[in-house]
Formats: sequence, C-alpha cells, structure tokens
Amino acid sequence: MPDGLDFERPLLDLENRIAELRADADPLGRSDEIAKLEDRLARLRQRTYSTLTAWQRTQLARHPRRPRTLDYIRLLTEDFVELHGDRVFGDDKAIVGGLGRLDGESVVVIGHQKGRDTRENLARNFGMPHPEGYRKALRLMELAERFGKPILTFIDTPGAYPGVGAEERGQAGAIARNLREMAGLRTPIIAVVIGEGGSGGALAIGVGNRVLMLEYAIYSVISPEGCAAILWGDRAKAPEASELMRITAPDLLRLGVIDAIIPEPVGGAHRDWEGAAANVRAGVRDHLWQIRSKSGDELVRERYEKFRKIGAWEEESLPAGQR
Repeated sequence: MPDGLDFERPLLDLENRIAELRADADPLGRSDEIAKLEDRLARLRQRTYSTLTAWQRTQLARHPRRPRTLDYIRLLTEDFVELHGDRVFGDDKAIVGGLGRLDGESVVVIGHQKGRDTRENLARNFGMPHPEGYRKALRLMELAERFGKPILTFIDTPGAYPGVGAEERGQAGAIARNLREMAGLRTPIIAVVIGEGGSGGALAIGVGNRVLMLEYAIYSVISPEGCAAILWGDRAKAPEASELMRITAPDLLRLGVIDAIIPEPVGGAHRDWEGAAANVRAGVRDHLWQIRSKSGDELVRERYEKFRKIGAWEEESLPAGQR
C-alpha cells in the first residue's frame, strides 16, 4: 500500500510479508504461515483502527489516495452531466457539480474536488474554492429547487481560498450568501463530509437537512495546524490541538453537529473505494427517504431549527453573594 502513514507501518510490513509468501515458487507449502500472518494482520488492523487518535484520523482524512467527489459521483450516480461556471466570472475547478441519477432518482450533486498530484492540485487549487465556485454551487442548488430535485453535497476542503483575488471578488460575501440561501431552499439537502471539512469553506455547501460524516473524516472551524499556531505559536503542536478541538466524527455526533456517521472499510476509504461508496449510498438513501416526502416549509423549518441548536447554551443565575 503506497502512501502509508506512520501508524500503518506495522500493517504494511505484514502485508508485504504476506505478498512475498504468496509470490513464492511454492505458495501452497507456505499456506499455514500465510494463514497465521493473515489472522495476525486482521487482529492488528482491528486494534489499530479502533483506537485512532484525532491526529491519526486527520491524517486519514487527508490521505492522497482517499476517494474525492468525482470518484463518489462515478461510483454512485448514473448519467451524470457536469455543469460549469457561475455566469459572472468563470468556472472554479475546486468545486464540481451537475445532474445525475442516484438509484433512479434525479439529484443535483455538488462537492469540493482536490487533486491527486501536484499538477492536478494546482488546477483544482488544492480543493480551496474561489467565490465563483460558491456562486456556481448556489446556481446549481437554485436549479435543484426550481425543478424539485434533492441536493447532495460532498464536503472535502481545507477551507475557502484566502488569496487576494478571491477577496477582491467577494469571498466572504459569496460564502455568506450561500449560507443564507441554503437555509431557505425548499428541497431536501443531504451533506456528506467525505474528507476534510474546513471552516466556512466547508459550511458554504454544508447547510443540509441531514449532515453525514465518514468515519475517519474531520470537520472543524480551523485546521489543527492553524489552531496550534494561534494558541501556542507552534504549528508542530497540531496533534495536541486536534485532540482539544473535537473534530472527529464521534465527537461531532455527540455534540449534535452531525446527524450520523457513515462507516468506512477497515483501514479507511482509500483502501476500498467501492466499499466506501456502498456505505455512502446506504447512508444517503436512508436519510433522503426520511425527508423526501416533507413539504418545502417543513424542510426549511427543520433545517433552521437544526442549525440553531448547534452550540446552544443555558445561562444560570448566580446567588447574590457570587455576582
């Protein structure tokens, strides 16, 4: 397995050893040894991935071989037609979207798109959208509402692009408009965090009736490195920051930020794209079925109430002597 992470090294050593034995001139004579190593590998995998730290989950969420939005579109939808441009400035390749059919039902799919290598990452701006990307996304969402089609979004970005050009073209305003307009769309919206969900760049396509999250994805207001730089002036403290930020799927489910966790194949989605896509399909289908028949008014009201509850707190009055 190329691009192995540090904590995966013991697993990779076992996998390589098993591969060597299977390539032996007489693999049948090594069958007992292979079986023992496979059993050991299965137990080590289970132990490793059931005790991951927040930083290790962050590394998995950013894995270069993790499936991207276009990969899920290919595996989940039929007859997909990508649509381009914001009708104002241009086409932002950091966000992709279009029309397709999911299990026979027409849907509008939108998501962040990272690259696989340096050349593609430069073309996709490392998955960090410009304002025109968010305007393109909103244009497609309004199209979905006009024709009564559900919206499916895939979130996978370190954040909106903070460059001078993006700010000159109204980055903050584009994100704010998406938040406002998504809150009022009268069609079902399912958002899925498939990798790295960073700040307003993620939330700009994440205001859904249901927010789902893959098991090893992360979702936060800032990256662990950025948080560490602000709090301690040292980006090297990112592992410590990631533990404090509560950015993992179990933490966010407990806090009510997301609605459900989509399990990943053992070892992460990057090891089994088809298995990960099958789990995403099941999760999206179940939650879409729950809200598909609701009226536009119900969808808007439930979406509003859902996000109003996030971060809710209660004020307690102190005794007179402690005021």
